[in-house]
Amino acid sequence: MSSLSGSASAEINAPLEHCYEIAADVDHIAEWQDGVVDVDVLERDDEGRVLVAEIHNDAKVRTVKVRVRFSYDEPRGLSWIQEKGDLKSLEGSWSFAEGADGATTATYTLDIDAGRVLGMLVRGPVEGRVRDMMVMARPGQLKARAESG
Repeated sequence: MSSLSGSASAEINAPLEHCYEIAADVDHIAEWQDGVVDVDVLERDDEGRVLVAEIHNDAKVRTVKVRVRFSYDEPRGLSWIQEKGDLKSLEGSWSFAEGADGATTATYTLDIDAGRVLGMLVRGPVEGRVRDMMVMARPGQLKARAESG
């Protein structure tokens, strides 16, 4: 695995604004995103939102630390890009669209270039498990959080 890219979506029985609020509350993503070990906020914007955070992820073979900068498009989504860290590059986003009967379609996208050294550690079946955890599972985790009240 030198690169890991993917996108996954879920229909969530909650308003778009509520889904956005959960995803944009970067301070608390470790509470509901599997694999996120810790979030250290380094910078906030004038509205108190996280602009830069150092996030520690359990990537199954080792803990991966990345410093990411966030951009917000309330309530339609948010995105982030790695400023520095253990990966060669990382970009991700949440996007939200209104569905029928007040539901929300949430789409999570992640594009990682692990680089040569870490890429050599994450191969074969481990690569699939990392993709499932870091990409495919995220919309379901947001769904569970948003629908739990």
